[in-house]
Amino acid sequence: MMSNTKEVYLTEEGFNKIKEELEYLKMEKRPEVITALKEARALGDLSENAEYDAARTEQAEVEGRIKELEVMMEKAIIIKDVNTDKVCVGTQVTIKYIEDNETEVYSIVGSNEADPFENKISNESPIAKAIMNHAVGEVVSVDSPNGKYEVEIVEIS
Repeated sequence: MMSNTKEVYLTEEGFNKIKEELEYLKMEKRPEVITALKEARALGDLSENAEYDAARTEQAEVEGRIKELEVMMEKAIIIKDVNTDKVCVGTQVTIKYIEDNETEVYSIVGSNEADPFENKISNESPIAKAIMNHAVGEVVSVDSPNGKYEVEIVEIS
């Protein structure tokens, strides 16, 4: 469960995905689970009723996720009009790994939208923490679980 004080940084797209999931859970999934519970209850003895137990478990998961999404939306800070002078949440940054001279492009997003397969990295990741508030041309040292390395900020968009 999320703490009640922490802001949730989201792009407009990320906020809309949460909104869609929440709507789906409330309008479709919750009624399905309630129907499954009623049908399982109708099967009789609840103490040995696997369908009933499964439906109760699913209901708890759905209600938990609904609550989580509601808290996220409540705490959401939507990223708009990003300043590209320095790296911040919402910017896309091209960095060059000094050691092997390879470049990589990352989008800095809130932790809820992070997706390494789409090169969307969390603002809480070691690399994002290191490059935050730095400008093009700066070389920054990154502390990662695999040791230290250096990157140069090539472009911010």
